[in-house]
Amino acid sequence: MKTFSLLALLSGSVCLGALSPVNAETLAGALAKTYANNQDLNAARAQLRATDEAVPQAKAGLRPQVNGVGTLSASRSRTTSGDGISPANAEALSSSFGIQINQTIFDGFQTPNNIRSAKAQIQAAQYNLSNTEQNTLLDAATAYMNVIRDRQIADLRRQNLGFLNEQVRAARARFDVGEGTRTDVAQAESEQALATATLNSALSSVASSEATYFQVIGDAPRNLSPASAPMSLLPRSVASAYALSQRQHPAILATLSAVDAAAYQVKSAEGALLPQVSLSGEVSNTYSLSDTGGGNLPGVNTTAGIPDVITQNEVSGTVAAQITIPIYQGGAASSLVRQYKETLGQRRIEVDGTRDQVRAAVATAWAELQAARANITGFEAQVRAARLALDGVIEERNVGQRTTLDVLDSQADLISAQILLVGSRRDEVVAAYSLLSSVGLLSQKSLKLAATNYDPNDHYIAVEDKWYGLRTPDGR
Repeated sequence: MKTFSLLALLSGSVCLGALSPVNAETLAGALAKTYANNQDLNAARAQLRATDEAVPQAKAGLRPQVNGVGTLSASRSRTTSGDGISPANAEALSSSFGIQINQTIFDGFQTPNNIRSAKAQIQAAQYNLSNTEQNTLLDAATAYMNVIRDRQIADLRRQNLGFLNEQVRAARARFDVGEGTRTDVAQAESEQALATATLNSALSSVASSEATYFQVIGDAPRNLSPASAPMSLLPRSVASAYALSQRQHPAILATLSAVDAAAYQVKSAEGALLPQVSLSGEVSNTYSLSDTGGGNLPGVNTTAGIPDVITQNEVSGTVAAQITIPIYQGGAASSLVRQYKETLGQRRIEVDGTRDQVRAAVATAWAELQAARANITGFEAQVRAARLALDGVIEERNVGQRTTLDVLDSQADLISAQILLVGSRRDEVVAAYSLLSSVGLLSQKSLKLAATNYDPNDHYIAVEDKWYGLRTPDGR
């Protein structure tokens, strides 16, 4: 009995949230926390910000390249000759500093196509982020409803254990006065032991669902308010759901943008076969110093009057234009064009595959929602009937027309119906949010969550035309 009391206290803590509505968490609030704090979602946003840098990198292809160049060299030599000629010594020092500017004038349209491809890739990444947001919010709604369901099931198991404790006590009391049998007591104790085991399993499920809740939402589940399906946002028919999903689901839009990016990559690769025109310029200042001596004939100073140290300073400027006409590059450029064409074909096939996946998701979510609604109606009726049946069997048992086993069977039927009803209510909400996700409507704006909207274009606009600077737009 001490063990049963401990389990009752432990499972009773599961339902503590139902006793105090103060500071209760709502599903909308949990989704807002997820939108702002989920680590996987924030990591996807950071990945998109990194992808944004592809545009300024592509634009660099037609921007000037400016380099400062400098050289410093020193040399020393000694030449020894025969015939009495004195050794000749020479020292030289040279330094040069300047600026080089290289400007590509025409690169076979590679840079413009690289820019278009980068923009299409960023657009695809933005749609992928929207899809990630949808999946994350769906995971949060599922985790929220799983906690509510598992807590309610644990509460039902606790109530069932309390009922069976009372049945064991009553069976023993009747046996003691000779109105029952040892079999009745054994049957009640058997159901009591089974109820203890199922309660332990239910409490384990609660702990698991609460851990998942914390992982997805980023906060421990406390008092969770009951949630309902967002019926006002759902499509009115499965046909409209299909049409809406094919038109606006971010996964489909992402694959379409990927097709555009692949098409521009083909054009960029073809540009390597066209002429290239570039312009270069350099301004430099060169200073040199030389010191020579020796090499005189015997008895004769042949270097007399000749300065042995000579300095020189030269300032020069150079401008050059170059045109390069590709003739044969070993087949690498042609191979790259063929490779990108095959990639383009792959991206087009992926569009059809994603459309089919989205359509299947809509059909599944719609069917699950309809089934959950029908199940709720059926299980509610079953719970009402099972409760009436249990009350009747107990009364009949009290007058000797039913046995303890009949009471235990009726109680088991009632608990099973209640658990099925709890699961169906959870399934209805989750299926509704799954349907929203499958048609592309599970977003912060559609749900009007109390969270600051993350606009990926803010970062893109900040870096799109950035010419220099090591700091990110947020100051890092």
